[in-house]
This record gives sequence, C-alpha cells and structure tokens, in this order.
Amino acid sequence: MPELSQGTEQGRGAEPPFGWVEVTGPSMVPTLYHGDQLLVRYGSRVRPGHIIVLRHPLQQNLLVVKRAAERREGGWWVLADNAFGTTTDSEDYGVVPDELVVGRVLFRFRRPPEPDQRSPLAVVRWALSAARPVFADRSASRRLRAR
Repeated sequence: MPELSQGTEQGRGAEPPFGWVEVTGPSMVPTLYHGDQLLVRYGSRVRPGHIIVLRHPLQQNLLVVKRAAERREGGWWVLADNAFGTTTDSEDYGVVPDELVVGRVLFRFRRPPEPDQRSPLAVVRWALSAARPVFADRSASRRLRAR
C-alpha cells in the first residue's frame, strides 16, 4: 500500500488548495512508483478513474493513494493499479466515505536516477518522463472494476 509522507499534513489549519505528498510502496505501479512526488489538489472533485489521496478507513492517521474506481452508495470504491502486489484497497475495507478523501492527484514528479545509474541514456529517459500530469484513465478504471 503506498503510504505517503506525513510532512504534508503539518500546518493544514488554513487549508491550502495544493500540497505535495511522496509515494512509498508499490501498490500503484505502473502509474506511480516509490519515491514519486505528487501534486495534490485538496478538496478537488473526484470522478471515476482519478487517482486520489485518502485517509485509510481503518487507520485514519495513514494517508494512501489509490484510483477511484467507481462511486457507490456511501462513498468511493478505490483500487490499486498493481494487481500483483500485496496491497489493501476497497476489496479489503469496502467503500471509502467522502470525508476520508483528502484530494486528487494532478501531477507526478519522478525522482532522478541514483548517481551510479546516471548513464547519459538513463538521464535522458528520466528527463523525458520525470514530470507528467496525472489524468483519469477510464480504461484502467474499467479494467480494475472487472477484477
């Protein structure tokens, strides 16, 4: 389960419209990887297919990132993109109430390759894929619902 760094939760009294979180864990591979930095719009409208940040329903001090697969009575059915990883999602804890949804992921930044892996080709590949907007992938959402 991708846990997010808790540093972004500090000082949330004024509720800024945007914030940064860091992904830890493999549950959203291949969309998001461990170490990715995410730009999140707090309180943003969620639609099926969007990647969202939410409070874990069973451990509300833990932030997680999942794909909002579909709207159901009582909240959102969320799923991980990595079907082969050991992860928890709505198949384990059910529908996530709206009040636990923190925001929607807008942009993803990949961390640079490690210094010992910085061949010219690795640097070019990283530069071409380091910063990307994160769109709602409806085809992935349908594929996930079929699981």
